[in-house]
Amino acid sequence: MRDMNHRMLVQEAIRLLEPSIQKLLSEKAKRRDMHVVVMNPTLKPWDCPFEEAILMEYSFTDPTVWENPYDEMAREKARQAWRAGRSNVESHLLAPATLKDGDLAFYGSFEHLGVIVAASGVESWFDVLISGWIAVAVQQLAQAEYQDFKTKTPMARFIG
Repeated sequence: MRDMNHRMLVQEAIRLLEPSIQKLLSEKAKRRDMHVVVMNPTLKPWDCPFEEAILMEYSFTDPTVWENPYDEMAREKARQAWRAGRSNVESHLLAPATLKDGDLAFYGSFEHLGVIVAASGVESWFDVLISGWIAVAVQQLAQAEYQDFKTKTPMARFIG
């Protein structure tokens, strides 16, 4: 588990989930455009600027044909979630007093036990679903690595 590679976990999560995401985009969503932003779960707003905390971004379609800047929108959803430490759907629907001037008026992020993912390109509820799938997958893939580390090094007192 030495220096757990979070980027590799995200890539693996997306690889595993891409067939389901593509099926959702083609069968349920109003378009196939999708951009995802994943925040580094080890960095918090007091640690660094937002841009430095972005772990990875991924586009499921060609950004040059998008009708809107879904990459920028996903980053803004991620910024809201990262700032608040919770899914931005919670801020929009339950805590609108926490929104700031200039915040994007759409939700579409998910926070799962410290893993924040934001998506943009389709209906907000599907953005949340895709973000949630990825966030849960990343956390559980990390759990698998962590358990493997503990099995292989049962006497280790510290991670890494």
